[in-house]
Amino acid sequence: MSRTLIKNARIVNENTQQVADVLIENGRIAQIAPQLHIKAELEINAEGLHLLPGMIDDQVHFREPGITHKGDIGTESRAAIAGGTTSYMEMPNVNPPSVSVEALEAKYAIGAQKSWANYSFYLGGTNDNADEVAKVNPKNVCGVKVFMGSSTGNMLVDQETALRAIFSNSPIIITTHCEDTPMIKANEEAFREKYGDDVPMSAHPIIRNREACYKSSAMAVKLAQETGARLHILHITTKEELDLFTPGPLADKKITAEACVHHLWFTDGDYDTKGSLVKCNPAVKTQADRDAIRQAVIDGRIEVIATDHAPHTWDEKQNSYFKAPAGLPQVQQSLSALLDLYHQGVFTLEQIVDRTSHNVARLFEIQDRGFIREGYWADLVLVDLNKPHTDTKANNLYKCQWSPWEGHTFKSSVVKTLVNGRVMYDQGQFAEFVPGQRLLFNR
Repeated sequence: MSRTLIKNARIVNENTQQVADVLIENGRIAQIAPQLHIKAELEINAEGLHLLPGMIDDQVHFREPGITHKGDIGTESRAAIAGGTTSYMEMPNVNPPSVSVEALEAKYAIGAQKSWANYSFYLGGTNDNADEVAKVNPKNVCGVKVFMGSSTGNMLVDQETALRAIFSNSPIIITTHCEDTPMIKANEEAFREKYGDDVPMSAHPIIRNREACYKSSAMAVKLAQETGARLHILHITTKEELDLFTPGPLADKKITAEACVHHLWFTDGDYDTKGSLVKCNPAVKTQADRDAIRQAVIDGRIEVIATDHAPHTWDEKQNSYFKAPAGLPQVQQSLSALLDLYHQGVFTLEQIVDRTSHNVARLFEIQDRGFIREGYWADLVLVDLNKPHTDTKANNLYKCQWSPWEGHTFKSSVVKTLVNGRVMYDQGQFAEFVPGQRLLFNR
């Protein structure tokens, strides 16, 4: 039996804080109590540190298979654990796209060989694969992803009959990217006529505007209400969309929403200095939108915070508006950014833990993860709230080697990350590689 004992940690879990010890045996939390006096192979002095459940990111793009010049499951999951994320759910817009059970299982085989963190992969919905959606095993696949707006890749589902078939037949949660593509295409043509290829990056939230977001999100909600589907709308960006959701706890909700870290941080004022580095779909919008999204996280209209980590190479991002791809890498910086918002008084530590770990586990019904509980897997992160660090190109672990936070000094630091009870990251150093586990679901 392998044992690790974490001593004197301030544990943030289930809306409480307490100083206690945590005993880990064979990868799981065996005991939580003050002053445990038990011999262990590894003892960690966590005095002055906060112990959080590892983040569970319900939306990342790690680019494998087929787009691995941008990132791959190995490089991006390694960066994830350095940032305090211990489990992730990855998107299907790769090459070939994960739109069949066979393609999905091939991707799981890659995860089993290369992923530093625990993993799950979405099946992608298309205009003609409702039969594949119906075949998904609810116990070992996180969800079905439907692109109701065209983003990176070509997986747009734009036929209402196809959408209704997916919503009616999916045995698991449906997650959606909601933007109205015809509206966006019309806006693109209007700007191309005015500027040619020299459209300013600041036009991005005007081209991919709030009306396009609301129209698509409202359609998704309507379909879910009519079919009884379990719907989770990703990366909300406008204050108008928030009217589609209800405040309060997650229990018994069938329609939920996610906010992403960059939409909680950046505003349209950042296009002038960061340009394409903050170009993403859906677009970063106004400060009023950002502040409304923050408030919705607080009151429970938005239940989950994620990243939509989406790496592109530096050279790709240096192109003009229409050629620069949308998406930004941030899974290494996400927890540090949220802890900065804690320092600013935006969120409490308990709210951050709830939206990045507890609620993700509740929403997706993840088995034995997302909480610091006896019997659960020890997916844990120790953070020092008073240890600043500066984001630089040199310390970015992504294959693309950049982030939109370069030059920013975060007020807190991730000290150690434990995945399945093993210390896999420790103050800049990584343990010998041991693959994470496939997430399982209580469905």
